[in-house]
Amino acid sequence: MVLFGVTGDLAKRKLLPGLYHLHLSGLMPTNYRIIGTAPIEFASACTNFVDYVKETLIDFGRKEVTDDKYVEFANVLSFVPITGNDFLDLGRAIRQAKNEIGGSPNVIFYLAVPSQAFTDVIEKLGTLEESRGSRLIIEKPFGRDLSSAKKLNKTVHKTFTEENVYRIDHFLGKESVQNILALRFANGIFEPAWDRETLDHIQIDVPETLSVAGRGGFYEETGAFRDMIVTHLLQVLGFIAMDPPPQLDAKHLNSAREDVFKAIRPITKDDVIYGQYEGYLNEVGVSKASTIETFVAARVWIDSPRWNGIPFYLRTGKMLKVARSVITLAFKTPTVTKFPEDLTGDHQRHKNELTIEFGDPGSITIDFLAKQPGATMDLTDAQLRFSFSDGFNLRYDLEAYERLLHDVMIGDKTLFNSASGIEKLWEISEPLLLDPPLPCTYNPGEMGPSEADALIAPNSWHLK
Repeated sequence: MVLFGVTGDLAKRKLLPGLYHLHLSGLMPTNYRIIGTAPIEFASACTNFVDYVKETLIDFGRKEVTDDKYVEFANVLSFVPITGNDFLDLGRAIRQAKNEIGGSPNVIFYLAVPSQAFTDVIEKLGTLEESRGSRLIIEKPFGRDLSSAKKLNKTVHKTFTEENVYRIDHFLGKESVQNILALRFANGIFEPAWDRETLDHIQIDVPETLSVAGRGGFYEETGAFRDMIVTHLLQVLGFIAMDPPPQLDAKHLNSAREDVFKAIRPITKDDVIYGQYEGYLNEVGVSKASTIETFVAARVWIDSPRWNGIPFYLRTGKMLKVARSVITLAFKTPTVTKFPEDLTGDHQRHKNELTIEFGDPGSITIDFLAKQPGATMDLTDAQLRFSFSDGFNLRYDLEAYERLLHDVMIGDKTLFNSASGIEKLWEISEPLLLDPPLPCTYNPGEMGPSEADALIAPNSWHLK
């Protein structure tokens, strides 16, 4: 495995600790090598790469770094700085690693680099014989619109077959997101109710409390819609809204998810609220006249027999009141009822909802109404809740990146995006990107601008 950008934040916080945890769990191949690489100007930190990785694991890893275990891991590590305009030194290092392993090992390239460097790195990899038949992991964002996504796909396919390209979205590696498949398709009490006849609407809500501090330049180029909606929330929507596939394998699951993408109505500003938190214009790297959104609330329609007429509400943003990752399925009120309709406030709002918390470790909650003990027929809130941390031993669980890295090594593409899938998402987003709304201002610590509440009315957001 060759890690481009090994000195970057993603490699330090997720990839190197993830590979070490896979090593400790016995999920790495019997014989493997990891080659870290970075431009020569960033290479000074890796003068002693073994020590650099050890310090990284101590700072960011979730497993103890013991001397005996780390010695085993250290033996597979090497570093090659990128100098000049070619990858000749890297090619030699790959050949040496393959000779040490013996046989015909797979080669995996992980592009943990800024998106503007994707094309250059891929084109240079195309000059290496060692790239033939290898696998490519490419980070988000995959393009910034339909045209750039098509261009990047064309560049990728000059060197790598689509079968060997893994467009990664760490949201899909979360245990709680994957558990949506088990919740729906393994339980007869849920799947029959998972459609327009029973549900009133669905929410996918991922608020964040962090600001864009240190990432102002990135956000000016990207914005919340590109950063979160296209690359994360619409992917989760694909899992929620797919029809039952004939088989739970990569081919059929990806096909079912892409069928959802094809049925999504083009997104326009009529169904979207943009927001910008007070103080964003003072962040480093941000233009004083910026109209970039740090908050998005969107109403998405899926024109399919299962979902026709049922809105999906997506919300995400920076500097909000809470940091959560929540899917809420709101059930319709029974058409025939013997009970009074004078329930108000939160008591009314949270009845008949299935909530999936997909921030690790995750939980599943059903909010419903029950009779309150006593002589009169008074209703009160009731709840059924399952917590992954309480229900399972999480000692051997895998974080999202760990699961996805392992999937690439075994060649499982179930949780990865295809060229056609990502292009379709940019296609349905094109009307909004060409004609976006101006952002409404909101105060840090709130849940976004009040206009987002009007978007979902007469319903309300599960998270307040």
